[in-house]
Amino acid sequence: MAKKSSKDRLSNEINAGSMADIAFLLLIFFLVTTTIVEDKGITVKLPPWSEEDVDPTKLNTRNVFSVLVNAQDQLLVRGEPADIKQLRERAKEFITNPQKRDDLAERPTKAIISLKNDRGTSYGTYLECYNELKAAYNELWDEEAKKLYGREYSDDMPFEQKKKIKGTIPFVLSEAEPTNFGGE
Repeated sequence: MAKKSSKDRLSNEINAGSMADIAFLLLIFFLVTTTIVEDKGITVKLPPWSEEDVDPTKLNTRNVFSVLVNAQDQLLVRGEPADIKQLRERAKEFITNPQKRDDLAERPTKAIISLKNDRGTSYGTYLECYNELKAAYNELWDEEAKKLYGREYSDDMPFEQKKKIKGTIPFVLSEAEPTNFGGE
């Protein structure tokens, strides 16, 4: 038998003992440095929770702009069938009441937009209605900002100016409890 030399005894193996440590450190590094994107939804300020019984106040129907969406995604605006494309302009006219009509809101501070949908309403239609109503307020705020301050309503506008505009035209959108599928 031939005698093995010291070179033959050395094998070409890589010491993998510290590989687990390196992988663990890389994992920690990526967990710490990665940002997790948050899903943004509709930002709506909900009223505070209260255990007290609610006093149902009778609203003047003149000041309520009711939008009903049924399970077939059809709109009923103030008792009349309507198209989503008309919703923004009708809401703006209702809130501002430029011709001082008796069937529209007395003034912007008393205007209430009521959105009620069916449980069968598609989410896309609900969002489209909500966005049109919100866009109506955004356009009214822009018009008011241009009238008062000569500029568009924006996030970089001073807080006091934004507060004055929203005091003149407050965003009041009431979302009623959805009705059962195909009901009411």
